[in-house]
Amino acid sequence: MKLNIQYLENYDLSWGELGYKHLGDAGFDLRAAITEPIVLKPGQFMPIPTGVKFELDLSSAPIGFNFEIQIRARSGLAAKFGVTMMNGVGTVDLGYRGEVRAILVNHGKNDFVIQPGDRIAQAVVAPVMMVDFETVLNVSDDTTRSNGGFGSTGTK
Repeated sequence: MKLNIQYLENYDLSWGELGYKHLGDAGFDLRAAITEPIVLKPGQFMPIPTGVKFELDLSSAPIGFNFEIQIRARSGLAAKFGVTMMNGVGTVDLGYRGEVRAILVNHGKNDFVIQPGDRIAQAVVAPVMMVDFETVLNVSDDTTRSNGGFGSTGTK
């Protein structure tokens, strides 16, 4: 399977083209395609442009699967600064052809400065199972969990 990448005017090619850094990496880094630093204050969130558009070429993909590109937080930003993705994991659907943006949120206690070209998120190509939808009168609650949720299994 191949990922076609279009670099937009706001992406500085001196940052390098996208790709896996190490053999076996699941994701590849996305950069802040900005011209001036952005200050993300504690509690603030903002979509940050990455300067790229994607198109998955499925001509060699396994039959019967759909795919998505997941935009995820970088663990180093989360661990060191409390900066992560606002929506947990963002999904880029196959048909989307706009610029990919990472919605970052600062959960830390200090301002976080995003510099042009900073690695701000990572992308992972992942399979997605498609389902047939069917409307029913009732869904079965005949399970060991039934409708228990939100901590129903306890903490220990």
